[in-house]
Amino acid sequence: MSFEKYWADSRFQRKKVNLRGSKKQAFGDNIYARDEDTGRWCQANSHHSLNDGSPNPLNIKADTSTNRILISEDFVYWGGSGPEVPARFLDYGAAHESVCAGRGHKNDFSQALVTDFIQWIRSLNQTGYRSEPLDWVRTP
Repeated sequence: MSFEKYWADSRFQRKKVNLRGSKKQAFGDNIYARDEDTGRWCQANSHHSLNDGSPNPLNIKADTSTNRILISEDFVYWGGSGPEVPARFLDYGAAHESVCAGRGHKNDFSQALVTDFIQWIRSLNQTGYRSEPLDWVRTP
């Protein structure tokens, strides 16, 4: 869906940033809308903004380079407590593909790797939100 639809859709209003709310509310990701007069992107004050709360042009450019939001009901998010990825997915097949390429990495994975990886994830019988992000997990 587009950023505009995400911003306006009643299902995702709780995803808008509330810096005075809980940690989860402060890290909401529904932060972009277009100015109705100029058509330029507006960025809500968030962890993506500059320290003084003003829009961060670098993040706006990177985040809105494609006007698409990925929405899914078929996912698992382990945050900071996910399972260990089997070694076969770190060096897969003749092309030596790895599913652990890092954030922002784009790759055309082989269909064999995609199928095998999905089968492994589904074999864990876990779905949805499972745990907080790694940098939110409290250490003793």
